[in-house]
Amino acid sequence: MSGTARQRSAHAGPPELGDQSLYLNRELSWLDFNDRVLELAEDASEPLIERLKFLAIHTSNLDEFFMVRVAGVHEQIESRIASRAPDGLAPTQLMEAIAATVRSHCDRRANVFRDVLLPELAAAQIRIVSCAQSGAPPEALARHFLEHIFPVLTPLAIGPGRPFPYISNLSLSLLVHLRDPALETELYARVKVPKEVLPRFVEVSSGVYVPLEDVIAHHLQALFPGMEVISHGLFRVTRDADFDISDEADDLLAAVEDELRRRRFGEVVRLEVSGDIEPDMRARLSEWLDVADNQVYDDFGLLDLGDLWQITDVEGHPELRQRPWLPLTPPALRAQADDGGEQPDIFAQMRAGDFLVHYPYHSFSASIERLVLQASTDPAVLAIKMTVYRTSDDSALVPALITAAENGKQAVCMVELKARFDERQNIRWSRELEEVGAHVVHGIPGLKTHAKTILVIRREHNQVRHYVMIGTGNFHAKNARLYEDFGLFSTDRALGQEVANLFNTLTGYAHPGRGRKVLVAPDAMREPLIELIERAVQAKRAGLAARIRMKMNSLVDERCIQALYRASQAGVPIELNVRGICCLRPGIAHVSETISVVSIVGRFLEHSRIYAFDFGEERAIYIGSADLMPRNLDARVELLVPVELAELRAELDDTLDRCFADDTYAWTLDADGRWQRREGRTRSVHRELMERTQASLAGSPVIGRAQSGADAV
Repeated sequence: MSGTARQRSAHAGPPELGDQSLYLNRELSWLDFNDRVLELAEDASEPLIERLKFLAIHTSNLDEFFMVRVAGVHEQIESRIASRAPDGLAPTQLMEAIAATVRSHCDRRANVFRDVLLPELAAAQIRIVSCAQSGAPPEALARHFLEHIFPVLTPLAIGPGRPFPYISNLSLSLLVHLRDPALETELYARVKVPKEVLPRFVEVSSGVYVPLEDVIAHHLQALFPGMEVISHGLFRVTRDADFDISDEADDLLAAVEDELRRRRFGEVVRLEVSGDIEPDMRARLSEWLDVADNQVYDDFGLLDLGDLWQITDVEGHPELRQRPWLPLTPPALRAQADDGGEQPDIFAQMRAGDFLVHYPYHSFSASIERLVLQASTDPAVLAIKMTVYRTSDDSALVPALITAAENGKQAVCMVELKARFDERQNIRWSRELEEVGAHVVHGIPGLKTHAKTILVIRREHNQVRHYVMIGTGNFHAKNARLYEDFGLFSTDRALGQEVANLFNTLTGYAHPGRGRKVLVAPDAMREPLIELIERAVQAKRAGLAARIRMKMNSLVDERCIQALYRASQAGVPIELNVRGICCLRPGIAHVSETISVVSIVGRFLEHSRIYAFDFGEERAIYIGSADLMPRNLDARVELLVPVELAELRAELDDTLDRCFADDTYAWTLDADGRWQRREGRTRSVHRELMERTQASLAGSPVIGRAQSGADAV
């Protein structure tokens, strides 16, 4: 807590809930999250290859942060926008703080890679070295360069009549300082490191890898015959990759394609240079790329550690990795498969009772993909409706929708074209679906559709039944093996009708208003959630047991934070599990004394959203797609669904209990905005949930299946 806030709490009572001292900065809080990722790379108790993965994740996270968030800060500065966030930092102050924090992180990242991980890898017979250290015969290196690398390279001269070339986003390049002996002049040239088409690390012998740029640098003379190579330096450029699509665009797909082309030419927001680059070369790059000094970052390790995924994929070395986890079939979908059936009838299982699936502990293919695959060929199915925010090439979902359309069913897909960095793939899916006659819509103008839901309409006994799946994460097969998410499978009549109404809103003209069950942003989510917080306050004041527990990715929304502060002032115990950004300050006297905040960063990416409220004997628990951020609550179509059956609530409660008890991959936030890693190493939510899932397979008592008799035909 700031000195001002302490002084007020000591001498003048609690500050007003809009006081700047009560809020942490959104961007700096995100950097704190990425710092927790870096801490795992520094953690000697983690398996070696897992530490490499955390370095790669830290790097790619930072890339996106600069492309989107830092780019936005630069736009504010250049536009002389003086608006401040709730924490009070001006854009120029924020940019200074970001630069200082990132430089500190990059120094630590370089140090742990260079001084710790490289020696440990070498001891494990995985060496990343220079050409000179590789022990490879020079003639073999030269032959590999000439046969496999040289044909791909295109040196570009810089000089009179040859301006500095365009540098693509996130590309790695060598700036080469040359001397022409004939003319006695000094020149420069740029050589792009073609890691998009060639491996970043060249395996020169078994277990020995040389960075591609080092192989190129070692043979620069072959690229510039007759010239003297004086020196070279490595650099990398990050560009503004965020963009807005006008709500007035007549053809949204064409507008997104146009913006994708323009994204390539976004302003440079970061220049990374190798730590050993000549000062004159560094200055020239800054001038050519038109970047200020606080946009230049020196890296004394290896530029672009995001490419370490290549090393983490090397075969063998099980002792350097975590034990693999194979997702299991959810208990509710096991019965028929265990009896020897080819595939369980997922519709029969859903009619038997609502159930939850929990990824990556449960199988994505055995649940979500199974639902859509069976629906696509079932003669009784009339329609399949689905939202697509992000999906993957190896997912069966979109091909199943194509099959459904070819089988004459109504196939409706809400494809969000503006899902950042997945636009091209979503455009491709849109066109393939349209070609087979599926109904493809791109959402409501001005809003991104972030809701995660599938609706299957099936004719049964001369009636129509709705089968609904509502999730907390994207329908992305690869992510489902790494991201932690929940999905509710239900045949509840009221729920099915409200989800059907949501699809009608997305595809037609309608104002959904407030439903009886689901909460839908932007029109009916923030206020109902604040009302639930207020109900807990009223219960506490009435002397009843009250509690609030929430699990989310980010907590930013000022009105929601103030509602939680008011609940804390009323004495309501509040536990928050916030993986990433948290702008709330816990533990402030007379404001947030009853609030605790924990973040879990570990083997799996915590991604589910759970909002649980206790007021006396009554309870309300919601799961869904929305974080408590202005963009989610005001600028996206989001969906939260109540979990009403006691057995399913018990599963969510059990998960929350384990999250709040974790002392292996958990950090706690204090009033000063500092995250401290818990000590103990006795509880790990990821380990415990894997064990819980395995116990369910072995026939132990299982949480997670409940009978719903409200909608029997």
